[in-house]
Amino acid sequence: MRAIAPLLVGVAPFGLILGVAAAASRIGAGLGWATSPIIFGGSAQLVTIELSDAGAAAAVVVATALVVNARHLMYSAALADDFRDFSPVWRYTLPYLMTDQAFAVSITRYADVDDAGYKRWFFLGAGLALWLPWQVTTAIGAVLGAQIPTSWSLDFTIPLVFLVLMILAIRDRPGVIAAVVGGVAAVAGRTIPYKLGLMIATALGVAAGVIAEKTRR
Repeated sequence: MRAIAPLLVGVAPFGLILGVAAAASRIGAGLGWATSPIIFGGSAQLVTIELSDAGAAAAVVVATALVVNARHLMYSAALADDFRDFSPVWRYTLPYLMTDQAFAVSITRYADVDDAGYKRWFFLGAGLALWLPWQVTTAIGAVLGAQIPTSWSLDFTIPLVFLVLMILAIRDRPGVIAAVVGGVAAVAGRTIPYKLGLMIATALGVAAGVIAEKTRR
């Protein structure tokens, strides 16, 4: 919880934005807020609310949310070896708390720790430290609705959340290369439909980092 606390500064405004979006949508504040405990993924929740508000088919809403959260497949692959020593109950319940922030602090801490018990409780603490504030801030946003002035520009905090995560993850030259390649590719592919540019940029960033790591050896 202590490790993830600094990252909550950007998460709180993000939660308010999502709550406000839910309150302004056709599905209503209650159902919109329910995406927080059910989906628990900010970007996927926004997409779900926006598409539902636009009257998109259920299959389209679900498929788009899965694409947006596809990065969690990479997170899972990165943590698979560490989770393998957990009991089935822990292996199947902890992933519910998987977020960008929980992954960032966990993968960093796991590099210095071999104790499976410590890893298990660390991930649980990191996940809950974000889960609780997220439920509260999205609820506040849903209740306040349009009362939050647009002049606050809270939407600017969303990219800041991910920039902080990137800074935590960059530790060496391959990390810098991966960040630069992924960032440039993301900007270049921002007009690609269905946000696929982000997935392509992620793949290119990972590939560049892996090549840089192998070259260094």
